[in-house]
Amino acid sequence: MTIVRIAAAASPRIDAPVRDRAIDLVRTLCIAGVVVLHAMMVGVAVTDAGPSFVNASDGTWWIVPLSWLLQVMPLFFVMGGFSGATALRRARRRGRDGIDFVGGRIHRLLLPALVTIATVGALLALLTAAGVPAELVALAGFRFAQPLWFLGVFLVCQALLPALLRLHESAPVRTITILAAAAGVVDLVRLSTGVDAYGFLNLAFVWLALQQLGFFLADGRIDALSRRLRVMVAAAATAALAISFVAGVHSPDLVANINPPTTALLFVGIAHTALFSLLRGRLEGLAERPAPARLIEAVTPRAMTVYLWHMPVLLCLAGLTAVGAMITALPLPGIDGPWWWLSRPAWLALALAATAVVAWPLARIEAVASPRSTRSAWRLGLATGAGTAAVALLLVSGTNVLTAAAAAALLVAALRLARAPQPWARRSRTADPSIIRGSRPRTCPHLPLG
Repeated sequence: MTIVRIAAAASPRIDAPVRDRAIDLVRTLCIAGVVVLHAMMVGVAVTDAGPSFVNASDGTWWIVPLSWLLQVMPLFFVMGGFSGATALRRARRRGRDGIDFVGGRIHRLLLPALVTIATVGALLALLTAAGVPAELVALAGFRFAQPLWFLGVFLVCQALLPALLRLHESAPVRTITILAAAAGVVDLVRLSTGVDAYGFLNLAFVWLALQQLGFFLADGRIDALSRRLRVMVAAAATAALAISFVAGVHSPDLVANINPPTTALLFVGIAHTALFSLLRGRLEGLAERPAPARLIEAVTPRAMTVYLWHMPVLLCLAGLTAVGAMITALPLPGIDGPWWWLSRPAWLALALAATAVVAWPLARIEAVASPRSTRSAWRLGLATGAGTAAVALLLVSGTNVLTAAAAAALLVAALRLARAPQPWARRSRTADPSIIRGSRPRTCPHLPLG
């Protein structure tokens, strides 16, 4: 009944502003939350056998409340649905279509990923050449690849966004209900069989359902609901999540519910979306203040760069910490001990600052203008598949010099497939008129990577 009221609350808000400051503020806070969460998981120790790098959250009490506070991935996909629907509708008014949208998204996501993966592959080669033990190099490659699942899944969701937005505009309730129900069925099969592999089907259903929820937010339908109903929705989603923990359906560690994704993330996304809608006016006011506004302006154009580079930065900081401890012979605080906790504020500040320093110049890559997209839907489908395959390769096989090179090759292929053929390529069989006339040859147009 609530879903029906959401669908009927308002007509789509097509004339949304170019930038939504509240959305930008929340996205900025989400990016910072991801860096903080992963930084808290970095554990470094030095023993007689050498340096050791572990997940500091394994078996700890604090990961559960921290995951409740910083599990922002469902909200990321809701915001992605909001931003994508808003951008695509604006493009339609300018005479563009879903083909252009998908081509632009492929370029915006995969070009910075190509640079990051190629650089990490080169760094791993340098570590190997420097004599770093193979197991430490392999661990660094494994840790780097872990957050990349987001890139692959988000790429697929955005590639499907034009088609799913059309379904939303014709049958909003039916579409999101089917996706959410499919996610529930996958959870049921996984739990009844005990085979976790079935849960990876929810890489599609859970995240697509959350993206679909973002369409309702873009329509203005959620904001149009009464304040009381939105409070009830947030409370009901939170209560359902808590009941699922008590019943043993879902782990209370929300980080664990990502691998594989579970319907717990749907409850998180619904609660966060309702709370965002309730606080939207205040968030807009906060976003207009000088300090938050400067933060938004710094992070928004660098969001993907920050996400891609924060893990390499954390790995470098962990390595430098171990090297410094071995050189100075100073002991490192025991993981999860009192001194370790006292050092966390400084560690988190260092992680955020170092990530910002690295992301600032590298964001130029993210800002490279998207070239004209191919008009071929099948080429865009192949490009999406190649980009997803690159991520899957690193996740399944781990990141090393060879897999990084193979993934980079797949990303280059994806970027080339997504762009429109260059005009000079279609004229390559005919002689250049300027040469026939004996004049100076014209400069060959630049061939952009994307």
